[in-house]
Amino acid sequence: MTDTDVVRPDLMTCCRAFAGLAVGVVRPRRPDEHFLASLSDQDLPAPRTTVEVIALPQRERMVPTPAIAEGVWRPARSANLINAFVVRHPRATFLVDPGVCVDVIGRAVAEVPWILRVAVKPRRDTIDIGQALALADLDVASIDFALPTHLHWDHVAGLLDLPGLPVYLHRPEYMWMMADRLAPQGGVRPALRDRPTTLYDLDGPPVLTFSRSLDLFGDRSVLLVDLPGHTPASIGILAQTSTGPTLLAGDAVWGRVQIDRLRQKATYPGMLADAERDAAWETLHRLHAIRHRITIVPSHDRFTAGQ
Repeated sequence: MTDTDVVRPDLMTCCRAFAGLAVGVVRPRRPDEHFLASLSDQDLPAPRTTVEVIALPQRERMVPTPAIAEGVWRPARSANLINAFVVRHPRATFLVDPGVCVDVIGRAVAEVPWILRVAVKPRRDTIDIGQALALADLDVASIDFALPTHLHWDHVAGLLDLPGLPVYLHRPEYMWMMADRLAPQGGVRPALRDRPTTLYDLDGPPVLTFSRSLDLFGDRSVLLVDLPGHTPASIGILAQTSTGPTLLAGDAVWGRVQIDRLRQKATYPGMLADAERDAAWETLHRLHAIRHRITIVPSHDRFTAGQ
């Protein structure tokens, strides 16, 4: 696939994204108090077992905090990572958001539209998924499958270096990425082609403030929940660990500061990276409402990833 096969933002969207960046610094989007009050916090079912969540090592990339969250000035710069995780369950060990491959800039980032590539291009010494597993003393052969939170290049490009590894994908997310001639994002389709794939649906009951769920192993130790907005069918992975429930939230937010202060992503690059900004805003409210009940780990936040 070449860059011409990828949907690229139009000029008006790019102009709005850049203009909104300056506006958001001084006048961030106001929380929706009515929607927040309407949220119903459902029970979190007790698990029959617990799992271990391992954050794989990665190098930091410092970015201005106002480019992460609207109206947040301090700290002036935030540490940003491309995080991948391994979850160990008694019945399987799986890889969450398989990170990046060797030469990710040439093999995946080169397909991303240039206006977004400027903001998201990783460091050249970013640790690829093979290195990350080795540094964590994990054997690739011990991984049973991959489970991405969503289908963006920085969450699946590592699959290019893991041929044959099965992948579990949320059905509507897979259809969004693969069904049309034009891909909504670059650097993803080659990682998913010719790979054993299990599609799933979130057809379980509400959990916490999330409207749908899926009990992955049937023992309530790993629940998949809906976190739409960044992509139309992004999910979070709610893992019951020995220290309490931990939600791997993908890119529903880019930093914990968004959850604590209820601040949406800055319009650049947020408006170009989020598929549905209003849906992402509602998801942020759902996370804010339960921030004291569970540990929430955004994929790009150095300080909540346990590294």
